[in-house]
Amino acid sequence: MSKHIIRTDAAPAAIGTYSQAVKVGNTVYLSGQIGLDPATMQMAEGTEAQVHRVFQNLKAVAEAAGGSLADVVKLNVFLTDLSHFAKVNQIMAEYFSEPYPARAAVGVAALPRDADVEADGVMVLD
Repeated sequence: MSKHIIRTDAAPAAIGTYSQAVKVGNTVYLSGQIGLDPATMQMAEGTEAQVHRVFQNLKAVAEAAGGSLADVVKLNVFLTDLSHFAKVNQIMAEYFSEPYPARAAVGVAALPRDADVEADGVMVLD
Protein backbone atom coordinates (compact mmCIF):
# COMPACT_ATOMS: atom_id res chain seq x y z
CA MET A 1 0.00 0.00 0.00
CA SER A 2 1.41 3.39 -0.95
CA LYS A 3 1.40 6.52 1.13
CA HIS A 4 0.19 9.91 -0.06
CA ILE A 5 1.58 13.10 1.47
CA ILE A 6 -1.02 15.75 2.30
CA ARG A 7 -0.07 19.42 2.08
CA THR A 8 -2.11 22.61 2.18
CA ASP A 9 -1.32 26.31 2.39
CA ALA A 10 -4.42 26.68 4.60
CA ALA A 11 -2.39 25.28 7.52
CA PRO A 12 1.11 26.20 8.67
CA ALA A 13 3.97 24.74 6.67
CA ALA A 14 5.90 22.05 8.49
CA ILE A 15 8.61 23.55 10.74
CA GLY A 16 10.60 20.34 10.86
CA THR A 17 11.20 17.05 9.14
CA TYR A 18 7.57 15.92 8.85
CA SER A 19 4.52 16.22 6.59
CA GLN A 20 1.27 17.93 7.55
CA ALA A 21 -0.43 14.56 7.10
CA VAL A 22 0.15 11.17 5.52
CA LYS A 23 -2.63 9.09 3.97
CA VAL A 24 -2.27 5.31 3.80
CA GLY A 25 -5.30 3.53 2.41
CA ASN A 26 -8.32 5.23 3.96
CA THR A 27 -6.44 6.29 7.11
CA VAL A 28 -4.94 9.77 7.45
CA TYR A 29 -2.37 10.54 10.13
CA LEU A 30 -2.58 14.24 11.01
CA SER A 31 0.64 15.72 12.34
CA GLY A 32 0.62 17.88 15.42
CA GLN A 33 -0.65 21.40 14.94
CA ILE A 34 0.17 24.32 17.18
CA GLY A 35 -1.44 27.76 17.16
CA LEU A 36 0.48 29.17 14.20
CA ASP A 37 -1.35 31.37 11.73
CA PRO A 38 -0.62 29.83 8.30
CA ALA A 39 -0.44 33.24 6.60
CA THR A 40 2.10 34.80 8.96
CA MET A 41 3.61 31.76 10.72
CA GLN A 42 3.18 33.73 13.95
CA MET A 43 1.69 32.23 17.10
CA ALA A 44 -1.85 33.24 18.01
CA GLU A 45 -1.89 35.38 21.15
CA GLY A 46 -3.26 33.72 24.26
CA THR A 47 -4.25 30.17 25.02
CA GLU A 48 -7.85 30.47 23.83
CA ALA A 49 -6.78 31.87 20.45
CA GLN A 50 -4.15 29.14 20.15
CA VAL A 51 -6.71 26.39 20.80
CA HIS A 52 -9.00 27.81 18.10
CA ARG A 53 -6.08 28.06 15.67
CA VAL A 54 -5.00 24.47 16.42
CA PHE A 55 -8.46 23.15 15.51
CA GLN A 56 -8.66 25.43 12.45
CA ASN A 57 -5.30 24.10 11.29
CA LEU A 58 -6.35 20.48 11.84
CA LYS A 59 -9.59 21.18 9.96
CA ALA A 60 -7.65 22.60 6.99
CA VAL A 61 -5.38 19.56 6.79
CA ALA A 62 -8.33 17.17 7.19
CA GLU A 63 -10.12 18.91 4.32
CA ALA A 64 -6.98 18.82 2.15
CA ALA A 65 -6.95 15.06 2.70
CA GLY A 66 -10.55 14.79 1.49
CA GLY A 67 -12.25 14.57 4.87
CA SER A 68 -13.41 16.71 7.75
CA LEU A 69 -13.05 16.85 11.51
CA ALA A 70 -16.09 14.56 11.67
CA ASP A 71 -13.83 11.83 10.24
CA VAL A 72 -11.30 12.09 13.09
CA VAL A 73 -11.38 8.91 15.18
CA LYS A 74 -8.50 9.68 17.57
CA LEU A 75 -7.26 13.01 18.86
CA ASN A 76 -4.30 13.73 21.13
CA VAL A 77 -4.12 17.10 22.88
CA PHE A 78 -0.95 18.28 24.60
CA LEU A 79 -1.13 21.15 27.11
CA THR A 80 1.66 22.96 28.91
CA ASP A 81 -0.87 23.90 31.62
CA LEU A 82 -3.61 21.40 32.45
CA SER A 83 -5.67 24.17 34.04
CA HIS A 84 -6.71 24.96 30.44
CA PHE A 85 -8.33 21.52 30.08
CA ALA A 86 -11.89 22.82 30.57
CA LYS A 87 -11.33 25.61 28.01
CA VAL A 88 -10.03 23.07 25.48
CA ASN A 89 -13.17 20.96 26.01
CA GLN A 90 -15.39 24.00 25.53
CA ILE A 91 -13.64 25.09 22.33
CA MET A 92 -13.38 21.54 21.00
CA ALA A 93 -17.19 21.32 21.13
CA GLU A 94 -17.28 24.16 18.57
CA TYR A 95 -15.32 22.05 16.06
CA PHE A 96 -16.48 18.50 16.83
CA SER A 97 -19.92 17.05 17.40
CA GLU A 98 -21.10 13.74 18.83
CA PRO A 99 -20.02 11.08 18.49
CA TYR A 100 -16.71 12.61 19.55
CA PRO A 101 -13.39 11.00 18.63
CA ALA A 102 -11.40 9.03 21.17
CA ARG A 103 -9.01 11.45 22.86
CA ALA A 104 -6.09 11.80 25.19
CA ALA A 105 -5.14 15.04 26.94
CA VAL A 106 -1.60 15.14 28.22
CA GLY A 107 0.27 17.69 30.29
CA VAL A 108 3.74 18.41 28.91
CA ALA A 109 6.65 20.58 30.02
CA ALA A 110 7.04 22.45 26.72
CA LEU A 111 5.90 22.54 23.09
CA PRO A 112 7.52 23.87 19.90
CA ARG A 113 7.60 27.67 19.50
CA ASP A 114 6.52 28.00 23.17
CA ALA A 115 2.97 26.98 22.21
CA ASP A 116 0.42 26.42 24.97
CA VAL A 117 -1.35 23.60 23.12
CA GLU A 118 -0.77 21.10 20.33
CA ALA A 119 -3.05 18.46 18.85
CA ASP A 120 -2.65 15.63 16.38
CA GLY A 121 -5.02 12.96 15.23
CA VAL A 122 -6.00 10.02 13.11
CA MET A 123 -8.78 10.28 10.54
CA VAL A 124 -10.52 7.44 8.69
CA LEU A 125 -12.21 8.18 5.37
CA ASP A 126 -15.10 6.22 3.87
